[in-house]
Amino acid sequence: MALSQMGSRELDVVVVGGGVVGAGVALDAATRGLSVGLVEARDFASGTSSRSSKLIHGGLRYLEQLNFDLVREALQERSLLLQRIAPHLVRPVPFLFPLTHTGWERPYVGAGLVLYDSLGFSFGFTRGVPGHRHLSRKRALRLAPSLRRTAFTGAVQYWDAQVDDARYVMTLLRTAATYGAQVASRAQVVGFLREGERVTGVRVCDLETGTELDVRARQVVNATGVWTDDIQELVGGRGQIHVKASKGIHLLVPRDRIHSLTGIILRTEKSVLFVIPWGRHWIIGTTDTAWTLDKAHPAASRTDIDYVLDHVNAVLSVPLTRDDVEGVYAGLRPLLRGESEQTSQLSREHVVAHPVPGLVMVAGGKFTTYRVMAADAVNAVAHGLDVRVPASCTDRIPLVGAEGYQARWNSRNRLAESSGLHVARIEHLLQRYGSMIDEVLLLIEADPSLARPLTGADDYLRAEIVYAATHEGARHLNDVLTRRTHISIETFHRGLAVAEEAAELLAGPLGWDAEQVKREVEYYTKRVEAERVSQEQDTDQEADAIQMGAPEIVPVAVPEGRPI
Repeated sequence: MALSQMGSRELDVVVVGGGVVGAGVALDAATRGLSVGLVEARDFASGTSSRSSKLIHGGLRYLEQLNFDLVREALQERSLLLQRIAPHLVRPVPFLFPLTHTGWERPYVGAGLVLYDSLGFSFGFTRGVPGHRHLSRKRALRLAPSLRRTAFTGAVQYWDAQVDDARYVMTLLRTAATYGAQVASRAQVVGFLREGERVTGVRVCDLETGTELDVRARQVVNATGVWTDDIQELVGGRGQIHVKASKGIHLLVPRDRIHSLTGIILRTEKSVLFVIPWGRHWIIGTTDTAWTLDKAHPAASRTDIDYVLDHVNAVLSVPLTRDDVEGVYAGLRPLLRGESEQTSQLSREHVVAHPVPGLVMVAGGKFTTYRVMAADAVNAVAHGLDVRVPASCTDRIPLVGAEGYQARWNSRNRLAESSGLHVARIEHLLQRYGSMIDEVLLLIEADPSLARPLTGADDYLRAEIVYAATHEGARHLNDVLTRRTHISIETFHRGLAVAEEAAELLAGPLGWDAEQVKREVEYYTKRVEAERVSQEQDTDQEADAIQMGAPEIVPVAVPEGRPI
């Protein structure tokens, strides 16, 4: 439906790429009164935007690089997201910074955190999180008893924020759709429409049906992250933007493996390592290594996993082993290429360019600053349209689910009583759907069996699986187990134990027959098996070769490594 509507008339702008930046561009353009279409070759947020550290933060390490403007900008965005734009999806999280040197380190780190807290107040914004505080070793151990006493001399605690990255992108897109944007997944750009030198739209293949159609637009925005160079080459640009992919991997372990009331941040020889509370789990990461192989499914090798375990075990009294690892995921950062060969030294700032008339490219940046990137990209679109376009207003646009969220949270006990669900379930739903919880509860009211948790992944209700298909654009089993939920990384079975039940729940709203249910489970199983085997390989090349062997439920229309 969305694709056919895109093809029925010339749009003001079509966005290529359904990650956080593309979704942000769609919302920014739609709220400025422009007609907007967005296409994504795979599932929404299936690339970098579902494989981040799931943090909304300023970036302490950028202070050491004296990049104060980037930190200030990111902290301002953190405040907006926490307090106005998405309070149901973004929440504060504390971190403990263990100190390992006496004398100079405490005043050095303390001074940095004073600056970090101060930058969060810039231009009238409140931080939205508590300020930092200094702790003795004894007090730090009360907060984090799992720390090895001899591994540190004291600590400083500070606060940042975290987000369910894939859910945030989906909510951005749903918000854009309420303002008139048309969005479509499994819709791959296979070419660009041209009138002489000018780009006038895109040729799109509907991967579900194999049909192609032209989507005409006065401006095209490429927001494809690590695929930026491929698109630039496709349209014959002169190389105004160059992006280098940096791989970061994360491990999930059960919450009881590390006894701590706070997250932990550790300095490594290359960057920093986070231990992040995540429901009944910890997320531990990340690495920072150059990646030149398959961009759709970056692989985590045994070497990557051992690196993370070795570094976190350096401060734990009871070391983690590979047997403690529930899930592993790898993502690629789109870093602007510079002179340095070390990816940790490349820029996290963004750039917007017009490589050819009619085409805007935006690249770089970080999840936290997606809104600023989107506004800059639409400013470039407005310049290309050569008409008066209103200024960006997304700093004042709450995402769907945010309006009325606090009132619903305050009423959670009453919601629990009226729905028959435990208040803990209501809190879980509110922190995923905000005030849209009523839509989930209506599904349960219509079919009380949906109030039961999934067998083998009881953090999630059966209703959430159905809702992913009816309201959140999920089209395949992998979409649901990997991005609408995170069952694929939050369980030791990687989602295999719930795959059949989830597929049967999806069959109704998606119109699957028994053969399609079987096919979805088989493809998901093969993908999980490939990931597990790849994580036993010693090198990136070996791990990538294994990952490439797993089939796609919906193959892309051109060979891997080409757009999008």
